[in-house]
Amino acid sequence: MNKIAQIFETLEYGPAPEAPDQAYAWLDSHDRRFGHYIDGAWTEPGTTFSSDNPATGESLAQITDGSAEDVDRAVAAARAALPGWSALSGYQRGKYLYAIARAVQKHARLFSVLESLDNGKPIRESRDIDIPLVARHFYHHAGWATHLERAFPDHVPYGVCGQIIPWNFPLLMLAWKIAPALAAGNVVLLKPAEFTSLTALLFAEICDRIGLPKGVVNIVTGQGDTGAAIVNHSGVDKIAFTGSTEVGKIIRAASAGTGKGLSLELGGKSPYLVFEDADIDSAIEGLVDAIWFNQGQVCCAGSRLLVQESIEEQFLTRLKRRMATLRVGDPLDKSVDIGALVAPVQVERIRDLMKRGVAEGAHVYEPDGDVPSNGCFLKPALVTNVSPASTLVAEEIFGPVLVAMSFRTPEEAVQLANNTRYGLAATVWSENINLALDIAPKLKAGVVWINGTNNFDAAVGFGGYKESGFGREGGREGMGAYLKPKWEKALKPAAAPSPVTAAVRSANPLDSDHLDQTAKMYIGGKQARPDSGYSRPVLGSDGTLVGEVGEGNRKDIRNAVEAARSASGWANTAAHSRAQILYFLAENLDYRRAEFAARIKAQTGEDGEAEVDLAVERLFGFAGWADKYDGAVHNPPPRAVAAAMVEPLGVLGIVAPEVRPLLGSVALLAPAIAMGNTVVLVPSSRSALSMTDFYQVLETSDVPNGVVNIVTGDPAILAKTLAEHDGVDGLWLMGSVETSALVEKASTGNLKQTWTSRGLDYDFADPRFAGDYLLGKATQVKNVWIPYGA
Repeated sequence: MNKIAQIFETLEYGPAPEAPDQAYAWLDSHDRRFGHYIDGAWTEPGTTFSSDNPATGESLAQITDGSAEDVDRAVAAARAALPGWSALSGYQRGKYLYAIARAVQKHARLFSVLESLDNGKPIRESRDIDIPLVARHFYHHAGWATHLERAFPDHVPYGVCGQIIPWNFPLLMLAWKIAPALAAGNVVLLKPAEFTSLTALLFAEICDRIGLPKGVVNIVTGQGDTGAAIVNHSGVDKIAFTGSTEVGKIIRAASAGTGKGLSLELGGKSPYLVFEDADIDSAIEGLVDAIWFNQGQVCCAGSRLLVQESIEEQFLTRLKRRMATLRVGDPLDKSVDIGALVAPVQVERIRDLMKRGVAEGAHVYEPDGDVPSNGCFLKPALVTNVSPASTLVAEEIFGPVLVAMSFRTPEEAVQLANNTRYGLAATVWSENINLALDIAPKLKAGVVWINGTNNFDAAVGFGGYKESGFGREGGREGMGAYLKPKWEKALKPAAAPSPVTAAVRSANPLDSDHLDQTAKMYIGGKQARPDSGYSRPVLGSDGTLVGEVGEGNRKDIRNAVEAARSASGWANTAAHSRAQILYFLAENLDYRRAEFAARIKAQTGEDGEAEVDLAVERLFGFAGWADKYDGAVHNPPPRAVAAAMVEPLGVLGIVAPEVRPLLGSVALLAPAIAMGNTVVLVPSSRSALSMTDFYQVLETSDVPNGVVNIVTGDPAILAKTLAEHDGVDGLWLMGSVETSALVEKASTGNLKQTWTSRGLDYDFADPRFAGDYLLGKATQVKNVWIPYGA
């Protein structure tokens, strides 16, 4: 039998190695020792560490471990380059981005081979997926740069952006960060992962060759201390981080109170749902891509298989058959499916997790066959006999390990899928498109793929919910993450409220002229007495007692959050219906304008009529926005549409400003509930009676129970409790620098999104707070990919 006939008989493939010569030649041109790229020049190598080929253990090059002084130099270079770069027209910046894209395409083979050598991923993936997407991002953002002023009027760049990227997609993550930052007019200091710095250094050389102005892009290599120096540097205006949730929490805490912009794209434990009517063969091929792409070292890997019970046995049998055909081996071999993991420490971590899983009763299947004896290789693994609480189900493994469970009904599938602290991505397989489109919005994930997986494009945003982080990369949302309104940069510190001294009162509280001036709280649609049993006085501007409100505590916040979560169906109420309720709310407040104006006058000494008018106007205005602030449909290069769905954050804590007791709360409350959030509101502590009166308007305006909850008390104490509560999905605080820092740091528990005033003067009478500025803060975008074509 001839060789060709043998191949057709066995369907085995011989090796198809990619030559590494050009990559080695580039490394040799730098004597395999690299300094940093700062201010358009290479520094001399300092203290170095080895960057190794994970498939062989071979040392590829020595990389400089950046110091705090190196970071200082890079920040200074970026700061010096900022005025010139941001002053260029969008068209001029776009030309540089276009030149980078062309250069990446020209040297695509070199980038691909170097990426696979340094990272261990199969050359097919780096060649056919990573590097083409890198070029796509720079092309796409060249266009954003050109049209920035039209798309984002009156917006300006943050300034110096510190960017820290992981080792699983070294060059692609660089493109995700640098392309939008430069398009927006920012300058960057980027630290690649210590395991995989080489393609970032090659990219620095590309920047040099295309004539990018000095200091616009600076690459500083190093380990954890280098990243910490970037995060903590006072000269950095925005931090963008992709990596583990644990490190993301450290960065959130470190940046608290600094006013730096922050984007976090973190870990995941993404569900992969297969319904009984799915095309099983296609779903299995998608699953291979979802979990064994890049050896499972993907933050959005479909690592939790949820398959309908009626097809579970058949599906797993066919999946095991497919696993047996996966080839593990040399990443530079074009016939290899699974390459090497990034480093020995990652291999050991996965093995330790697997041991814990087996000790808990998990069953592990690995196909027969050998893996290379040298290098960081693992077989693909399928884990069964697990429960939702199992370690291997709950923890991100970040390796070629799939855990499988079954479900019976769509409702159970959604519950299992959402039973995780993460929320990055999800996949749904069903031939019933009605079912798939019913399930997708119910999944707590920033990206949902229908009958496909791992679809990415520069035009479509990517990012997560919950402990998968916040912010988006790609698309309009990703572009907006590197810009801020021009007026925000001009905000001045808010004036301190004038102190109010109580008038002389009788020493015996029973001698008070007031029979009962204690307004109750409003929780779950009912008036509620404070758990503390105490009250606090509300004094007029002349120090006289106007009334009393309850002294809220941790239990009151807990009750309010439970009520808000129980009212989560508000998000599914038609936007038109939410609008009608807000119109009704405005109408009922308008009927009582004289009463509310008098209450404002009694508390603040100021004429309250104008404030009531503005509060009514805000309710009316955001009622109009409720059914108009919506998403878009993207048309990426793959044969699919991506529907960008605008969703509420969930339970939103709002700590209102001390001034403007009615408007300060209503101006924040209205956009929040218009977008479908439920709210726990802490009103002004000095003038809380305006909002305890307001719940009477809520009760007569068809607002469902639990949608708005009002807890009075000390704003700083209650804000900290809201920030620490895992049932709160977002928090807005209008308060001091100190309280802002406190809640931002306390929010790290579940990485809730926060917006704080940091002691600055946000005047909610300003018309800029009547539109999409607050609507954007009240929402997040979920992109649902839907394939089309026969």
